[in-house]
Amino acid sequence: MTAHSAEVSDVLVVGGGAAGLGLAHRLTQTGAATVTVIEPPDGPLRPAERTWCYWGEGDDGLDEAVSASWSRLRLHGPDGRPVTVDPAPFTYRMVRSTDFERLVHGRLARSDGGRLLRATAEAVRGVPGGAEVRCTLPGGRSLTLRARRVFDSRPPRVPPPARTQLLQHFRGWFVRTDTARFDPAVAELMDFRVPQPAHGLAFGYVLPLAPDRALVEYTQFSGTPLTTEAYEAALRHYCRDTLALGALTVERTEQGAILMTDARFPHRTGPAVFRIGTAGGATRPATGYTFAAVQRQSRAIADGLREGHGRVPAPHGRRALAMDAILLRALDTGRIDGPAFFTDLFRRVPAERLLRFLDGATSLREEWGIGLRTPVRPMLRTAAELPFLPRRSRPLPRNGAHHR
Repeated sequence: MTAHSAEVSDVLVVGGGAAGLGLAHRLTQTGAATVTVIEPPDGPLRPAERTWCYWGEGDDGLDEAVSASWSRLRLHGPDGRPVTVDPAPFTYRMVRSTDFERLVHGRLARSDGGRLLRATAEAVRGVPGGAEVRCTLPGGRSLTLRARRVFDSRPPRVPPPARTQLLQHFRGWFVRTDTARFDPAVAELMDFRVPQPAHGLAFGYVLPLAPDRALVEYTQFSGTPLTTEAYEAALRHYCRDTLALGALTVERTEQGAILMTDARFPHRTGPAVFRIGTAGGATRPATGYTFAAVQRQSRAIADGLREGHGRVPAPHGRRALAMDAILLRALDTGRIDGPAFFTDLFRRVPAERLLRFLDGATSLREEWGIGLRTPVRPMLRTAAELPFLPRRSRPLPRNGAHHR
């Protein structure tokens, strides 16, 4: 195996998921830097097709990759009563990973300073004047690339130590029904009419794609994933007994787990090596949403490189992470009722403000007002104990595909 070395661009991006492709998209869009994206070749290291969802406003440059959107959001509380909200000016948007890849790969191919390399990244390290990535090409040849900055989106095998670590784990069916059963304008974010587990919470999630087609998921927040057979049984029960869909065909499935943790993810591992995406703490601990945060961070990185300072902002602010740590601990200890908590938030807080809160874009005054609409006493008790709890390392499940 022969090793070759080359300096190829201003920026190397390791990984072709939401974070890596999102950064490449913004860099080529703005011309802030030349960029090479290193993606695994076809085979076991390439993840299966995934769905990413986020709430967006206006033209965000991703229209080509958005396969569906919804102007209204709905929750069903554990008492069965629905709450439907209009989140204007936001809409809830779905991006399929294959569509996002097509958009960004096309932009890289048309860009003078863009390049896509199919290779397995083996090691990333800082060197004088920048950083380098050692790769293995599909034929077995070794290649070392150098750049002024490297942005690494590969998730860690073991996450940093945390006081609380839950999983948002799920299985979804893309279904087609025999008759029109769905309202394509309304996305069901959380349906708590499903049986609740002894620890944690569970809900249905329905994204209509047409009157007779939808993505239907069963999701839990808990410590460990279920077996595929258990997810399938829960989905059959939800589709038959709760949604009353009647005869249906399952056209595709997806399954995975998202880490929900108050761990402190390093944003930088060297003078010119940065972590982005889940690896850099972009997943919002209390919700599992990541896509909007990585797009926001990608825009900030591209703007910084264009302006010459190159700073990489944290994906979430300190106040948001502190509030999420309290909520995660309160859910994990059972001090608050998860289904009632989330349903009450949507019933009592204006939808536009709540979505800005979940994106970390609210003021301290707005956050104080939202906090007063939560169970104050158990949240205060949890906040008081958090500083004294030890942080421990826990391994991730093997099927931790990223989603949302």
